[in-house]
Amino acid sequence: MAQGSDSNDTSFTRSPSPSNKDSSDDMKKVLRREKNRLAAQKSRMRQTQKADTLHLESENLEKENAALRKEIKRLTEEAKYLSAVLSSHEPLCSAVTLQASDIVYSSHGPFHQTHISSSRFQH
Repeated sequence: MAQGSDSNDTSFTRSPSPSNKDSSDDMKKVLRREKNRLAAQKSRMRQTQKADTLHLESENLEKENAALRKEIKRLTEEAKYLSAVLSSHEPLCSAVTLQASDIVYSSHGPFHQTHISSSRFQH
């Protein structure tokens, strides 16, 4: 017999037998399912993390909103008080008849200073 014609020579590749092909396809299917399972798990983790982040952001915004509403309420009360002080002062003030650009508060004396430095508005 000539060299290379030995029937036991396995140096050439044969096409896989049907049972090997089924086994190979099963293995590919298992690997694909595992890869898909890991991708789905990773996706769910990202989704959970995003939901947690949004929840924390929502809580922080609600706290900020409450603080701003509280400040609005305080400033509204301060504006009402100052408006009342101004209304009660107007009859006593001779500068009211002047135009607003002519009014100089520093020459008005200590009356304005007591209202401005009132302890009610000290922070």
